[in-house]
Amino acid sequence: MPPIQTVPPGTLPRNQISAGQDLYKLVVSVNFVQIPVMVKNSDGRRVDGLLPKDFTVLENGKPQTLTYFTSDPFELSVAILLDTGMPDVALQKVNQTYSALVGAFSPYDEVALYTYSSTVSQVTDFSQHTEKLEAVLNDMKVNLRGHNNGPPILGGPLSSGPPTVNGAPVGGPVIQPVNTPPREAHVLNDAILRAALDLSKREKTRRKVIFVISDGRELGSKASYSDVLKLLETRDIQVKAVVVDSGALPVFRQVEKIHLKGQGFSNLLPKYCHATGGGSDLPELSRNSIELAYAQIASEARNQYTLGYIPKPVTGGSAYRNVEVRVHHKGLSVYAKDGYYPIAGR
Repeated sequence: MPPIQTVPPGTLPRNQISAGQDLYKLVVSVNFVQIPVMVKNSDGRRVDGLLPKDFTVLENGKPQTLTYFTSDPFELSVAILLDTGMPDVALQKVNQTYSALVGAFSPYDEVALYTYSSTVSQVTDFSQHTEKLEAVLNDMKVNLRGHNNGPPILGGPLSSGPPTVNGAPVGGPVIQPVNTPPREAHVLNDAILRAALDLSKREKTRRKVIFVISDGRELGSKASYSDVLKLLETRDIQVKAVVVDSGALPVFRQVEKIHLKGQGFSNLLPKYCHATGGGSDLPELSRNSIELAYAQIASEARNQYTLGYIPKPVTGGSAYRNVEVRVHHKGLSVYAKDGYYPIAGR
C-alpha cells in the first residue's frame, strides 16, 4: 500500500474541486413551448415528410426560432368521454363499435374511461392493459341504456304524471295543466374539466388527449367553456371528438349554432377541438364510419409533427399568448392550438 500524502490546510491548488464548490451551473428554460401540429392536404389526408424549414411559428405575431422538431410518434395518455345522455338508438349504435375503439390504441398507450350525462363518473383508471377496458365496455354494452327516443311524453297513459280526465287531474280543480318537458343536463364542460385535471397528473413525455364520443350537447355544467379551455391550453391537452346522432346531421349542426337562452349549447365541442389543435370534430352517422373515425383520431394524435421553441421569459402574471403555425406549401391545412398560458417559474 503506497503512503498517503497530505497537504497543509489552506494549500489546496485552485484547479482542484472541494466538496463545497459547485461542479457546474445548470440552466433550465422554464417555458419551453411544445406544439403538436397536424398537416392535411385538400383531400383531408395527413401530409408526411415535412422538414423544419417548411414551418414558421409566430407567437403574438413574432417569428420564433425552432429549437425542437420531430415527426416521431408519441405514446398517448387518453381520456375517453362517453356521453350516456344520448338517445338510446344512438348509444346502441356506439355500443357496437367498442371493439374498434379498443383496437385503435397501441400497447404503449394508456387509456381511462369516463361517462357523463347529468354527472361525471370515472369508470376505469389509466392503464395500458386494454383487455380491462374491453371487459368494462362489453359490460356496458349489455347494461347501459340511453334516453328514450323521440320527444318527451307530457300527457296520456304513458306519462309519469297523475291520471287525468279531459286533461285535468282526477279529483283536482278543472284547470288545464301546463306541461313543460324537463331539461336534461349534459355536463360536457364538467366532463372535459374532470378528464383534463386527471391527465395533468400523467407523465409529461406522453401526448395528452381527451376523446369525446357525444352528440355535442352542453347544458347544466358548473364549469364554463373559457375556464376549461384555459386549463387545456395551460396543460397542453388536445380535445378530439366523434359526434353522432343529431349532432352529425349537417342541417341540424347549422341550426344548433343559434343559441337560445336556457337551451344549452351544441357548438362547444367543435370549438374545443379547434382551439386545442385537435382538428375538426368528426360527424359520423353509420357504425362503419364511427369505427373508421376511431382509428383516424388515434393515428393523428400519435403521429403529429412536434415543434418546440423557447419564448421570452415570463415575468409577473401569465398573459395569454397567441400561436400561429404556417406551412410554406400551398393547398395544405394546418391544425395546431390557438395559444397557451405560460406559467411563471415553471
